[in-house]
Amino acid sequence: MTEEIRQIKKYPNRRLYDTLTSSYITLSDIKELVLHYDHFKVVDAKSGEDLTRSILLQVLLEEESGGVPIFSSELLSLMIRLYGNAMRGVLGKYLENNIRSFIDFQHKLQEQSRAVFGENASPQMPPDFWAQFVNLQQPAMQSMMSAYMEQSQKMLQQMQDQIQNQARHMLSGIHYAGGEN
Repeated sequence: MTEEIRQIKKYPNRRLYDTLTSSYITLSDIKELVLHYDHFKVVDAKSGEDLTRSILLQVLLEEESGGVPIFSSELLSLMIRLYGNAMRGVLGKYLENNIRSFIDFQHKLQEQSRAVFGENASPQMPPDFWAQFVNLQQPAMQSMMSAYMEQSQKMLQQMQDQIQNQARHMLSGIHYAGGEN
């Protein structure tokens, strides 16, 4: 049985309507859907256009505006500059793969903490537990981050090689086709 994708309708007044619960929701509710791994799609109520990416970007903007942002101004500037670049499609996949690798790293760290402190340790841990844990785990963290960086460099090199091979193939095809005239 396949899970049906939850549909959220966006109305011209900027309100979001969850068709599953038959109620209006907020961007905070959208964030909760994401955090709970709920599958959903946001569509324009009038045109049916898919607005999911746009709404997710709004959630990110809210997150970046409050608290401690993830993206520095420098990183955002670099990303904007890449929008006119032919490599932007490659960059998207590269970032996605790196974030997945980082999440895997985070899961390994959590598994390591469970192995050390047990399954039920988290509810009783003080708020600064993770900071203390990370400080105690410096060598292991450095090793894991080194492996992460190596994997990231390998992925980037593979992408560069793939692009070079495709360019060579395209250019040799153009050269060959040009020679037949």
